[in-house]
Amino acid sequence: MFFLKDKQFIRFIIKFLVVFLLCYFGTLAVIGLTAPEGYYSKFISQYLDYVSWIKNSLIEGTRLLLSFFSIDTYRAPDFIVRIVNGRGVKIAMDCVGYGVMSFWIAYVTASFAGFSKKILWILAGIILIWIINVSRITLLLVALNKQWSMPLGLDHHTWFNVVAYIAIFIMIFFFERSIKTFKDVNSFKLNNIHDNNRD
Repeated sequence: MFFLKDKQFIRFIIKFLVVFLLCYFGTLAVIGLTAPEGYYSKFISQYLDYVSWIKNSLIEGTRLLLSFFSIDTYRAPDFIVRIVNGRGVKIAMDCVGYGVMSFWIAYVTASFAGFSKKILWILAGIILIWIINVSRITLLLVALNKQWSMPLGLDHHTWFNVVAYIAIFIMIFFFERSIKTFKDVNSFKLNNIHDNNRD
């Protein structure tokens, strides 16, 4: 990315901003349209409410992870996961991580990779962010029940953002490296074809 020509870089920035804004504010629109109050849409609530799907998956992921440590949990109404005979955590809209996901989707979409590579990297990134989020909620639930304090006095949302963006920047490094490797291999093959044609 750092060696692109100015026009390519400007194109990347424009695509990144457009996709990010669509993902981010599109998610806010879905949240607003699925809320009972305000501009409620029954169709979106029933068929396009992917935010609730993510929230449900986070709850089930947390329960599954805690079950490996023989910690019994259960679901309570309003997207709450609780430890049996203990405290619970509510999975609010801010817990979904749509801001971080929007950033990753926008970056990969705006890149100069092929379509199939973009899809694979987007899915891999979303899965990794989801795993980080499940780990965060699991640790928070255990911390609340054991009355642990958050490290360095930072809240769990801040810790999630720190860890998630570190993971994203690491993924960006390997993503850009894979693109460069692909271009180098294709350039090498193309040069060989030209050399063979000359012979």
